[in-house]
Amino acid sequence: MESEITMQLNDKNILVVGLAKTGLACARFLASRGSRVTVTDMRGESSLAEQLGCLDGFEIKRELGYHDQHTFQTSDLIVVSPGVPRTLPQLIVAQGAGVEIISEIELASRFIQAPMVAITGTNGKTTTTTIIGELFKQNGFRTFVGGNIGNPLIELAESGEPVERVVAEISSFQLEWISRFRPTVAALLNLSEDHLDRYASYREYIEAKLRIFENQTGDDFAVVNADDALVMEHAATFRAQLFPFSRKTELDEGIFLRNDTIVWRHSGREERLPIAGVRLQGVHNLENIMAALACTLLLGCRPAESFASARNFEALHHRMEFVREVNGVNWFEDSKATNVGSVEKALESFTDITLIAGGKDKGGSYAPLAPLVRERVRHLILIGEASVRMREELGALTDTRDAETLEDAVVLAARITAPGGTVLMSPACSSFDMFRDYEERAQRFVAAVKAL
Repeated sequence: MESEITMQLNDKNILVVGLAKTGLACARFLASRGSRVTVTDMRGESSLAEQLGCLDGFEIKRELGYHDQHTFQTSDLIVVSPGVPRTLPQLIVAQGAGVEIISEIELASRFIQAPMVAITGTNGKTTTTTIIGELFKQNGFRTFVGGNIGNPLIELAESGEPVERVVAEISSFQLEWISRFRPTVAALLNLSEDHLDRYASYREYIEAKLRIFENQTGDDFAVVNADDALVMEHAATFRAQLFPFSRKTELDEGIFLRNDTIVWRHSGREERLPIAGVRLQGVHNLENIMAALACTLLLGCRPAESFASARNFEALHHRMEFVREVNGVNWFEDSKATNVGSVEKALESFTDITLIAGGKDKGGSYAPLAPLVRERVRHLILIGEASVRMREELGALTDTRDAETLEDAVVLAARITAPGGTVLMSPACSSFDMFRDYEERAQRFVAAVKAL
């Protein structure tokens, strides 16, 4: 099958749009398969110097600092990087001219033979993807983990390394230009408002996410969150076999929480995992563990090894990470909580909270946080651009204060939080107003807490 696809790439004019990590890997892969490759990016040569070094030794044409409409229209195939919006005028014209436009995951999946688990959702993708990779490895499968985290899928195709399982975190952006992409197991963890700076409406964002299921058949599985009404509303239309997970309801077929035990039921078989000793904190992580177990047990993993591995899994960086205890107050860093849905899960995990939130506003409503802020947040400290809108929507619900910088917020939180309380930095916003990225925001918070 691969040689037939390779022949389709040989001698073809292919345009790669966007020169981040994914675009660079696509350009190298296509050039090595005999395609005539052009790369284009609105950034100029000087700001791309480091990236362009990755293309040394390949014959690749560069159109930098501009997009040439003629190149878009005369290409045989266009491969779009996830960061490039669908509304790019040159893409719209090329699509109208009948040029085939695909995403990197679509290109890569045509060269990947191993069974694939693909995970999407607004929150929990990275943790769930990482746990699934660990479970497969513990069960002795040669496994590639990548996609929206770590290495792009195309790097697996490029390396040609033999693997038995592929685990891919998939964002809505990556699903925008698929045509045949078909995972053996696709998981949708949850849906809440996000990326409204990219999509015209919440509905459009949901439709992008749901595309992960569109090419599946009755031989495949759809792992879905039975507690998320929005997810279940759409699940009835999927062609794959539904395998739900639930923290709240007992299921005849699926995986669910009963008292302090995770119960797995499939085709008349039942397995149980006591949750005592699970290292991951927070209710959302029980959902992530259940989703990961569902995906892996459906693809040949053994319950005993898988349960042991899931129980011992440690938290990922910047996801509800415990920093330290000072004067009877626990400090947690949750910098990767860049939307309202992930902050909801964080707030469900504690009471008596001093919440540090704010950053660059992404356009969604903060209203879903209102009941939890009223019930669990004793002090709300706001930073960054979004603080004005957050104060309008949430400020009246609890003691609310502003801080100029993250460091000021930490000092203020230390002063006003009583022993037994929890300080949680869970921003509900992206970081680009004050920081390079969420990791820098995390590092600055941790440094400030350690300096107390």
